[in-house]
Amino acid sequence: MTADPRPYWLANRPVAPNGDLTVHDKYTREPIARVALADAAAVDQAIAAAHAARGPMQALPPDARRDVLEHCVGRFREREEELAQLLCAEAGKPIRDARGEVTRLIDTFREAAAEATRIGGEVLELQISPRTRGYRGMTKRVPVGVCGLITPFNFPLNLVAHKVAPAIAAGCPFVLKPAEKTPLGALLIAEVLAETDLPTGAFSVLPCTPDEASAIVEDDRIALLSFTGGPVGWDLKARAGRKKVVLELGGNAACIVDADPGVPLDRVVERLVLGAYYQSGQSCISVQRILVHRSLIDELRPRLVEAVSTLCMGDPRDEATFVGPMIDEAAAQRVESWIDEACAGGATRLVGGPRDRHLLPPALLENVPHEAKLQRCEAFGPVAVLEPFNEFDAALNAVNDSAFGLQAGVFTGRLEHAMRAWDRLVVGGVIVGDVPSFRVDTMPYGGVKASGLGREGVRYAIEDMTESRLLVIRDP
Repeated sequence: MTADPRPYWLANRPVAPNGDLTVHDKYTREPIARVALADAAAVDQAIAAAHAARGPMQALPPDARRDVLEHCVGRFREREEELAQLLCAEAGKPIRDARGEVTRLIDTFREAAAEATRIGGEVLELQISPRTRGYRGMTKRVPVGVCGLITPFNFPLNLVAHKVAPAIAAGCPFVLKPAEKTPLGALLIAEVLAETDLPTGAFSVLPCTPDEASAIVEDDRIALLSFTGGPVGWDLKARAGRKKVVLELGGNAACIVDADPGVPLDRVVERLVLGAYYQSGQSCISVQRILVHRSLIDELRPRLVEAVSTLCMGDPRDEATFVGPMIDEAAAQRVESWIDEACAGGATRLVGGPRDRHLLPPALLENVPHEAKLQRCEAFGPVAVLEPFNEFDAALNAVNDSAFGLQAGVFTGRLEHAMRAWDRLVVGGVIVGDVPSFRVDTMPYGGVKASGLGREGVRYAIEDMTESRLLVIRDP
């Protein structure tokens, strides 16, 4: 751990008034960095600076915004392994997954650079009756203003990228609060942004407590609040006043394996195991519920048990590790208690073992009661439940029997079943031939019901961060 605290970034400049936030290695639990922690006054200064930067950011030509983002792409490529090792330490993410997230960080900034010069409008035909003859209309997209961004611990690089890169492409200054447990990646992104010609006040990255961050939610100078996290998002929306709000709040994603899955069962097992247990299940679209046609379950069950039982758990720096530590011991204790609750209610533990502090062995359960937390809530840990179904429509009903609706996966070789799933599943996205954990950073991503509001994915985030402005011209 370095002696000097890492600064936060206030109006494009590094500031280190203290070293009050200690970041720990999530595997060794040793301190790895001290970080300056922003107070309410710093948050207010950042909002004021961003508000003053609205005009200069809007005036920044699209090609200049593109150049800023392309500079970031180049610098991230130069620092790929540094970023991956940082992510491995501060988030406990297995190094292979960490390198994958750095790749996605680069992809997201690269796609935002391309979109920066494609933000267009349209020509409107207004001559719909004799009264409107001689009128011409057109629209353009303009930045909404200051964006308040709040990100979680589980993807400290890419979920930051999904808010920061579109904001720059759209011409919006922003104030970002990264997760207190994993702030280092966001601060490194800010360090790279500081190398560019963004106007003063265009960005601030402020690790701080939720209380100190209240102004990001409540201040009327912020035009849009984008939050990724848990159910607290609905409280933030209630406090946000008149600003636009985008929420991504997780889920208990289900995957259906039809009687004809359309792909070999070995492939189904491979994808289910990846979707359920990668980065210790700490993903909003982790496979939590596996619904299998009764004709296949006796064949699929032992294959899943064998695959899950052989997953390597341990030091995330080890190239062989698949399941690393959870973010902290409290998170591991919570998931373990949910597993115990399900077993006390009659569930069968097919795979799984005792917790070792913040390391929770991957678990697979069957016969989990309908009202158990593992069925109804978001586990956000390395656990999945297995259950059979007899009819495809019954499986669709089971997926929909949830407060959440983020993404669902469907393995089926029948086109009519794929289309029926798309029509009937009340989710933000249906993934056919793969698990719900699949995501490409350009696709619209978000949920319905308790899973949130709005969509991310570069172009879709830019749409939220801009608004349509109309021009009407009368031809004399």
